[in-house]
Amino acid sequence: MRRLWLVLITVVATAHSTMARAEYPDRAVKVVVPVAAGGGVDVMARLISQRLSERFGQQFVVENRAGAGGIIGTKAVIAAPADGYTLLYTPSSLALAVAVNKAPPYDVAKDLTPIINVAVSPYAVVVHASVPARTVVEFISYARKNPAALSYSSAGVGSASHLAAELFKSAAGIEMVHVPNKGMNPALVDLLGGQVQVLFGSVPALLTEKSDRVRPIAMAEAKRSALMPDLPTIAEAGLPGFEVGNWAGLLGPAGSMRASWTSSTPRSSPFSRPPT
Repeated sequence: MRRLWLVLITVVATAHSTMARAEYPDRAVKVVVPVAAGGGVDVMARLISQRLSERFGQQFVVENRAGAGGIIGTKAVIAAPADGYTLLYTPSSLALAVAVNKAPPYDVAKDLTPIINVAVSPYAVVVHASVPARTVVEFISYARKNPAALSYSSAGVGSASHLAAELFKSAAGIEMVHVPNKGMNPALVDLLGGQVQVLFGSVPALLTEKSDRVRPIAMAEAKRSALMPDLPTIAEAGLPGFEVGNWAGLLGPAGSMRASWTSSTPRSSPFSRPPT
């Protein structure tokens, strides 16, 4: 709740700094999510948008613009006016796209204005029920004995789930074929259907899909997650130092000036203390 509260304050402070002549918002605000609907990033974006809508009496509308590892949606926001009415809620693929492409699709520092880092989503290694492995050690052993048998899905080329799997392949000395998707939810659907056998999945997204068709075998964080406390980490299983996660944050187009939250900011009275 306090994190959502901080988002509310920061969005209004940021947007107002570019719109001193008007009370913000006075019309609907579009929140672009550069991944497919249904995954953890999309769910969080909708939760935040709902709270913003309730708080300020204007609609904050989520628009999914998936494709190209988040690049399509991100570029749509970069091209939008810097007036506070088009925002970007994105996972870490925002930065990864710059790192993995020979010709960077954008310059994060120049093309976007960061507003707030909202959350960090833990990842887990999940396998289809047909895979005869219940631990990381068993999975690595199976993969080494069956080098052509495994494929893995991801949220897209250059996404955190893609690079996490490639890091795991390198660390474990195994081979898997990459099958990219347009978001975490489509990737999870492929895993549930048996089209792929492995996924580095967002734990919040996994918790919404309770099914005996898939099986988490390890956490990709440095420590066990409170969301799945009985699930050991990959590091515990014999790959020391292995740690991946996926942050998500809110940004606006370049020129959406950031502002300190002060008592002079309009609409400050509703923010005298966090909601209970």
